[in-house]
Amino acid sequence: MKKYLTLENGDVFVGEACGDLAAEIKGELVFTTNMTGYQENLTDPSYKDQIITFTYPLIGNYGISLGTSQSDQIQASAVVVREMTDDVFHYQSVITLDAFLKQQHIPAISGIDTRQLTKIIRQYGTMKASLTNQPVKATETEAAHEAEIVKSATRSVTDGKENEHVVVVDFGVKSNIVQSLQQRGIDVTVVTPESTFEDISALHPSGILLSNGPGDPQDYGDFLPVIQKLQDHFPIFGICLGHQLLALANGATTYKMTFGHRGSNHPIKDLITGEIYMTAQNHGYAVDIDSVKSSPLKVTAIEVNDKTCEGLQYPGRPVFSVQYHPEAAPGPHDAKPLFDKFIDLMHVNGGVH
Repeated sequence: MKKYLTLENGDVFVGEACGDLAAEIKGELVFTTNMTGYQENLTDPSYKDQIITFTYPLIGNYGISLGTSQSDQIQASAVVVREMTDDVFHYQSVITLDAFLKQQHIPAISGIDTRQLTKIIRQYGTMKASLTNQPVKATETEAAHEAEIVKSATRSVTDGKENEHVVVVDFGVKSNIVQSLQQRGIDVTVVTPESTFEDISALHPSGILLSNGPGDPQDYGDFLPVIQKLQDHFPIFGICLGHQLLALANGATTYKMTFGHRGSNHPIKDLITGEIYMTAQNHGYAVDIDSVKSSPLKVTAIEVNDKTCEGLQYPGRPVFSVQYHPEAAPGPHDAKPLFDKFIDLMHVNGGVH
């Protein structure tokens, strides 16, 4: 069965339908350079409503396993691959990728030149696209929309001991961020972006984590005054979207990137130590590095290739953020010690002060 991927610039790719054969969608077309970790990518809330193109040519060879997903469902709207295989070689696999997509009603297309498709995205930037069972006009892709704000519910994760307590503001948090805190003996309460400063303070946190999430950071303007109050009272750690929101709350600005950073091989230079390490990233917006100069924040890291802002801190306060994902899932583990840094700040500065 044929499937048609129609780009907003008029290019059309014809391939074989897989996943949910009947489903047809519109969305924002992006690419990721990850060689592994397709299950984590598909279930990452930061990919909500996006059509993911995998640049690695063979996807699905180790199937889908329990405990690997980063949320309770596939967040991407569709999948584009060169080849999707049902030949699974992994002892933990419980279902094939194709069956996983069918189970959650996610359409996919295989058998197309993803290298050429990626070149187009790099040239023209992230664009709207449609995935259909019949040819359509490029103008019919225009109804594709930006990712909506992820809605979540307040929940608590604790082992009943007297531990440090982190409140995670959930803009679309990956499960491995919560697990990275739990593995270090931290109690976690996850709250929604609708929470007020008073709501969060009443939980008596040792620190606040501003999570990753989808969409334009400027859509979360209602929460910026809350961040401004929180940073006066608690240690704060921002990740990805949380990094961008910390910047906005302190007067810096953000912008939409041409095609974003999505992959697990982004080199970062720490401007404080001079170290360079590899990171996992998934974002289409960035902090304007020049705008930070007129804010109270300080740039602490940059992406080696394009010099974009990758880290911020508030001098004199236990407040910092990074654009990349220290919890990986998937990706390298170079940045995992940032969770330990956050915990150290809570030990010294935790609680209202």
